[in-house]
Amino acid sequence: MPTLSELAQSHTELDSEDVEWLQLLMADWQILADLSFADLVLWLPDKSGNGFWAAGQMRPTTGPTAYVDDIVGMFVPKGRHATLDDAVDAGRLVREGDPEWRDDLPVRVETIPVRRAGRIIAVLSRNTNLLGVRTPSKLELSYLQTAADLTQMVANGYFPAVGQRSDHTDTPRVGDGFVRVDADGVVDYASPNALSVFRRLGLSGDLAGQSLAGMTRALVPPRKRPDEETLSAVLGGRAHRDTEIDTGVMAIIMRSIPLRPRGEAIGALVLLRDVTDLRRRDRELVTKDATIREIHHRVKNNLQTVAALLRMQSRRVDSGVAQDALNEAVRRVGSIALVHEILSQQAVEETVEFDEIADRLASMVGEVTSVGVAVRVRREGSFGSLPSEVATPMAMIVTELLQNAVEHGYRGNGPGDPETGKIVLSVRQQPAGHLQVTIEDDGHGLPDGFSLDTSTNLGLSIVKTLVEGELGGRLSLGPRPDGHGARAAVELPLEL
Repeated sequence: MPTLSELAQSHTELDSEDVEWLQLLMADWQILADLSFADLVLWLPDKSGNGFWAAGQMRPTTGPTAYVDDIVGMFVPKGRHATLDDAVDAGRLVREGDPEWRDDLPVRVETIPVRRAGRIIAVLSRNTNLLGVRTPSKLELSYLQTAADLTQMVANGYFPAVGQRSDHTDTPRVGDGFVRVDADGVVDYASPNALSVFRRLGLSGDLAGQSLAGMTRALVPPRKRPDEETLSAVLGGRAHRDTEIDTGVMAIIMRSIPLRPRGEAIGALVLLRDVTDLRRRDRELVTKDATIREIHHRVKNNLQTVAALLRMQSRRVDSGVAQDALNEAVRRVGSIALVHEILSQQAVEETVEFDEIADRLASMVGEVTSVGVAVRVRREGSFGSLPSEVATPMAMIVTELLQNAVEHGYRGNGPGDPETGKIVLSVRQQPAGHLQVTIEDDGHGLPDGFSLDTSTNLGLSIVKTLVEGELGGRLSLGPRPDGHGARAAVELPLEL
């Protein structure tokens, strides 16, 4: 489905500022659709003047739809729908006399020119399914009157509003709570849902006839209110802004849209939403986030303590074999601790940026090692974000393969052998969500007759178990393609 920007660029002469204006309109047109009980379609005039392109579509949440199918991207030739042509030619809202029938549904169509800087840049069609029309209540009459004011603002170039925008992803909708205030900020009408919000704040009477800002001041303690300028601007209907009030017992988002269909302010639409449960869940998530990070921190500390105990034990044994075994255990515990350290420092997520972990693991084996050779490890490519359940086994795999390359690739160097080594850790993202990791060294290479299946090396056994058993991947070990050194390759799916 093409986007507004794509259609505008391909088929119209609209500039970037025109497109930005239409995007602002579409950001708020759910409100207009709900107030109108009607589907909205945004039509862009073709640059050739031969018709219109449907660039956007919005269905109401307050009534039945007039469009069963999506029509974005559709082209309508000039003359097919006279109301579209008339809206551009006359420069005013146009309502056709007889309803049109779509899928056995009678639909009333109105077209509104979208004006910016004195120019008509698009046409907004409002399509009402007449089967959903019933005798209007006071609520519905208030909705329709407000919708009429907003559409007149669109036609005159006063809506959407440019300036401060809402940054709430949970911004209120029409059905959450609707209040209409006059030019003095006095409530003309409040929907039952809006009245319920204020009843939970402590209101005992009615909102109609009351100053919305004054009533809120009476119900909310000063230290729980937004600043006075914001409170007056939003609840007085003087600015297109929103604010949030959190009393500690309940939280409310309030949004104001000033109404000035002819240019002069006649009042405002104020939408309310009780977000108490959402804020409570947000606080719970923050608490859980901190708790999980603290758990990772404590696990890391405990693992470091275990590593320290193992190092102490290795210094107290006389056997070189035992010392090597304990030092390997220290290294394995340290690689797991490193993952928990990274997890303790980031927000709780399902993925882990693994490059930092890989680089720190490489530095652990890249210094002068027990074999007496300085080994430099270089990473090529990026691991990217790995699922958290993959990060710990991957850390163990990288550690074991790097250490195996050092210990077996350079041990036993004699006179004339190089005093340094080079290991390359390569990472490639393969098609179909696979990750390939290879570790190549320029050391002695594999011994004659080596077989991964019959090897008794503990480190390789750990790697094979993790790769094939836990991660469902494949492990291979052989000589480098040029015959110098060894190459270990791991391929595993990231969709576990």
